[in-house]
Order: sequence, then C-alpha cells, then structure tokens
Amino acid sequence: MEDIKLEKKILESVKQTVPYPRITLLIPALNEEKNLPHVLPKIPLMVDQVLLVDGLSTDRTNELAKELYPDIKIVKQDGRGKGNAVQAGIKNATGDIVVMIDADGSMNPQEIPLLVEAIENGADFVKGSRFIKGGGTTDMGPSRQVANKFFVLLVNTLFGGKYTDLCYGYCAFRLDAIRKMDIKSNGFEVETEINVKALKSGLKIIEVPSFEKKRIYGVGKLRSFPDGWRIFKTILRLRFSKNS
Repeated sequence: MEDIKLEKKILESVKQTVPYPRITLLIPALNEEKNLPHVLPKIPLMVDQVLLVDGLSTDRTNELAKELYPDIKIVKQDGRGKGNAVQAGIKNATGDIVVMIDADGSMNPQEIPLLVEAIENGADFVKGSRFIKGGGTTDMGPSRQVANKFFVLLVNTLFGGKYTDLCYGYCAFRLDAIRKMDIKSNGFEVETEINVKALKSGLKIIEVPSFEKKRIYGVGKLRSFPDGWRIFKTILRLRFSKNS
C-alpha cells in the first residue's frame, strides 16, 4: 500500500509539471459490496479521481469502497437508475477525461489506458466494443445479442453511425463534450442516448476492443424486455423529437 501511495505522489508531481489530462473514473453502484474488491484494487495509477455514484445502497458498498480506495469520492444519487447516476457523476467529475465503468466486475479496469489513449490521440468519445477484434463477451445470451445487433443497425441507419456495439457502458469521453449533450435518460438507456448524441454532435468517435465477463456476484439489474423497450423509445425520441 505504501509503495502505491508513493507511486501516486510521484505521478501527481509529474502531472503538475507536464500538461497531462486529468482522468476521472465514474462508477455507478448499487449494492455492489461483494464485487468492489474485484474492481477498485485494479484501477490504474493514471486515474486522478475515482467517483462512485451510490444508488442508496443498503449493504456495505460505501464503507467498503472507502476501505479499498481511501481517496474515492462518493456521491449519492438524487433519483433512481443508472442514467440518473451517470448524470450525477458528470456533475461531480473534475477530470478532463471521464471513463465510465460498471461496479459488478464485468469490465476490466486494466482496459482504461486503452480508452484514455484513444482520447489523447484525438477522439472525443471512445466506446468499448465487444464485437471487434480483441473484444468479446461471456455475458450475452442469443436474445440479447439479436437485440443489440438490431439497435446497432437502427442507430447506424438513422444517425449515420458506424458502431459495432451499442448496449455496453464501458466508454470514455471528454468532460466538456459530454456536458454539452444534456443527458436526460434515467435508466440503462442512458448508454444509447450518449452514443446517439455523440453522433448528432459530430464528435470524433473511436471504438476499442473490450472483453465483458459475467458479473461476479449478485443478479444484474438490467431487465431485457422493459429496458429494451426504453432503448427503442429513446432512439425514436432522439430521431424525431425537436426537444430531445
């Protein structure tokens, strides 16, 4: 632990003298006590701010987060759902670059440098993709894969995108770019809203490979049909509504 603290101090000193972008890691979490030990210790030293947005957990999510990562900042949601958590995280982020990752252990924090590198090389928005070379998933059944392909095709057709993956929340973006998007979704459809608004805003978008595992403990909060329907309605709203 002392060696890690020393390395962080050295890195912070370097960043004060060299114009490196500061990085915020945004982690929405709800009752993820058992999964956090598989996420927080793997965060790369390059991350400046770790921001856990808590959905009013009833287990030891907050206490354990502080034990595992003493410098973590915990923000309480003022509503419900992943989208609401993302909005709260964006408001409280201090980094030039924000990386978003799930708290369930399905996403590998060691992929963070790959997303950050793409931003540093000129991208405004970087998406992890499970369906390009080097990516993959062990957490999608046939029905979810079909639904994801349908939504990818729909978004690419309606908005001129070139996405290979859509319903996946591992991504990175420039903070100033995401704040201009005026994100409104409260549920899991928030990922689709960000993807579509990145296209509508003319951002430079890059996909990088990412491998998704099954969540380690507990049951996922995604509900295939209700959340799929919300994603579909979000796509149509963003295409046809003037106030989207």
